[in-house]
Amino acid sequence: MSDIHTLMQALVNFRDERDWKQFHDSKNLAIALSIEAAELNELFLWKDAVSAEEVSISRIKEELADVFAYALLLAEKHQLNVSEIVLDKIQRNAEKYPVEKSKGSAQKYTEL
Repeated sequence: MSDIHTLMQALVNFRDERDWKQFHDSKNLAIALSIEAAELNELFLWKDAVSAEEVSISRIKEELADVFAYALLLAEKHQLNVSEIVLDKIQRNAEKYPVEKSKGSAQKYTEL
């Protein structure tokens, strides 16, 4: 069993024990994901690059865990294979951002 499957099963068990599936429609999961991502961003708000690297790892872990949890629950809701969709996205990005054009550049693929 993959680590991702193990995580998804633990999240589903946690959710189901509390009868929360009724609240986990796509809209609410996507909004929750966005809110948790905003809470992660808030840790870095108004900090310069040096100070941003000094943010508490425990706080980063806490907020990042929430982001991952809601992303995994949304994937589970739609029966998506997380490994497959991420690997597919990497492949599509490799086509948009060939190494010879994009290495060391932060430009969008349309500007390469």
